Amino acid sequence: MIQDIGDHGFDNAYAPKEPTPEAYALAYQGDNVLLAEKDGNLVLPRIRDWQAVLGPEACGVDALAPRYLFRVDGNDFFLVDEAALQTGSVGMPRGFVFASVQTMRFYQPRWLAFAAVTGLQLSRWYLNNRYCGRCGCELGHVATSRELACPSCGNVVYPRINPCIIVGITRGDSLLLTKFAQGRYKNYALVSGFCEVGETLEQTIEREVMEEVGLRVRNIRYYKSQPWSFSDSLLMGFFADVDGDPTARPDHVELSVARWVARRDLPREHEDTSSLTNEMIELFARGEEPMPNR
Repeated sequence: MIQDIGDHGFDNAYAPKEPTPEAYALAYQGDNVLLAEKDGNLVLPRIRDWQAVLGPEACGVDALAPRYLFRVDGNDFFLVDEAALQTGSVGMPRGFVFASVQTMRFYQPRWLAFAAVTGLQLSRWYLNNRYCGRCGCELGHVATSRELACPSCGNVVYPRINPCIIVGITRGDSLLLTKFAQGRYKNYALVSGFCEVGETLEQTIEREVMEEVGLRVRNIRYYKSQPWSFSDSLLMGFFADVDGDPTARPDHVELSVARWVARRDLPREHEDTSSLTNEMIELFARGEEPMPNR
């Protein structure tokens, strides 16, 4: 999965750091990440790449307004202020292009792909929380930690993380596959949905399965979790057995297709290994899914 970066160490503890020329400088526009063209390849830019195009003075701390995000091994990652690219003194540098962050699902090395996607989640959070939702004053940065604080009313805002379940519904040697009715993702998926206030994860599973495909489930068992910054989510994967009538009825609002697929006929997404969904489908195809306790 995209967070599986091997021996590389991800450290998201906040620190009041200043960037060095070797630090990575991440910039985003909507769901696109800024990449630098180097030797025929598109790479995540470092501070020195900006300096090579604009000069050290134009690329100083004040111009880029870099904000420390996290580090991977000894590599620091900073966020470049989006306003500096659009209307500020920096502008869009020559030799840089925006690409969909979805391309990071296939980008190598994987640790840089994970950094780029995780940076998007923090970028979106900063962009959406410039002002206090309680009193309207501009939020300020806490010097030694990640949260934002209102200097007027004391309101504190933490990064947004949406809890979401994914459930592989089984019927013997078959798995229920779905397709979304809307959106860009056209491949097969599993039933999924966000947790509502006051729900346990198990209750979320039961509700989402009933709402989306009209089924009841039993023997819910946990598999694995995944940070999924594409949607600011923490995904939690489960398997469950269908309970009673196995006739799937997609709601045609969120899902257009819901059908049982035999283990031997399951699609194998060998190219896209970034998601928990694909890992769960592959796991079932190999007959390695967690079994219910008897």
